[in-house]
Amino acid sequence: MSNRHTLTFTALPEHIDVMGHVNNAVWVQWMEALAVAHWEAVAPPEHLAAYVWVVTRHEIDYRGNIGEGESVTAETFIPHAPSGARFDRCVEFRDHRGKVIVAAKTTWALLDKASGRLLRVPADVAAPFLPEAS
Repeated sequence: MSNRHTLTFTALPEHIDVMGHVNNAVWVQWMEALAVAHWEAVAPPEHLAAYVWVVTRHEIDYRGNIGEGESVTAETFIPHAPSGARFDRCVEFRDHRGKVIVAAKTTWALLDKASGRLLRVPADVAAPFLPEAS
């Protein structure tokens, strides 16, 4: 199982700002959609039922952009094991040439869905998302 997850996003008219390209807030929405899709694709049903993730931090580098009708391929991966309730997620958006035009490191925290309280990330929750040991 790969710890990487990809999706394709296409810029629609409502994504475009006054500069004629995808608004910065849309990139953040796409990062969240990608992270949720990764969680839902990999986590077993019992983890989906018990836990929810919330963002605590975004660090984003904008190196390019796309206009209406253009698409990007987004890839996310977890570079290392969690620290307590949190772990970092890397995200890269590539244009049609394969160039990274937006890159981010986002930090997510694990909550118990029933109580809303922070939880230390259990090893079995983290394991499917981590790079395989060499």
